[in-house]
Amino acid sequence: MSELQLIATSAFGIESVVARELKWLGYGDQQVENGKVTFAGDEEAICRANIWLRTADRVLVKMGEFDALTFDELFEGTKALPWDEWLPEDAEFPVNGKSVDSKLASVPDCQAIVKKAIVEKMKQRYKRQWFEESGPLYRIEVSLLKDRATLAIDTSP
Repeated sequence: MSELQLIATSAFGIESVVARELKWLGYGDQQVENGKVTFAGDEEAICRANIWLRTADRVLVKMGEFDALTFDELFEGTKALPWDEWLPEDAEFPVNGKSVDSKLASVPDCQAIVKKAIVEKMKQRYKRQWFEESGPLYRIEVSLLKDRATLAIDTSP
């Protein structure tokens, strides 16, 4: 199993409780930030975290993180990530976003750019121009904080 960067989101102020629960589950290598705890784990860790974390809101797979000062940088950075390794050809993938203290403040525009970049990546992989999005749901999250974009797939039900 490969090692993944995972994010457990939480309400502000209880990140230390989430970190303690993760440590209890055996995931000690953590980075605690406002509203989230980042930790390393494998595919089994995704399942265990979703089942056993009582104080976390969601468990996300971190796809990548990069500086994004322009829409072009957001597009190219998103397209460079391995979406084709995670999303099947018929995947439904709505994009949710948030932006705090970033030049790219228009969340709907950021969501559209990320969606377009993922579609372009999938066009390369699957050699198709149109995707039905009739298959399983993969919720994508784009988070911009101080001009740093973090992209993730939400694994929580």
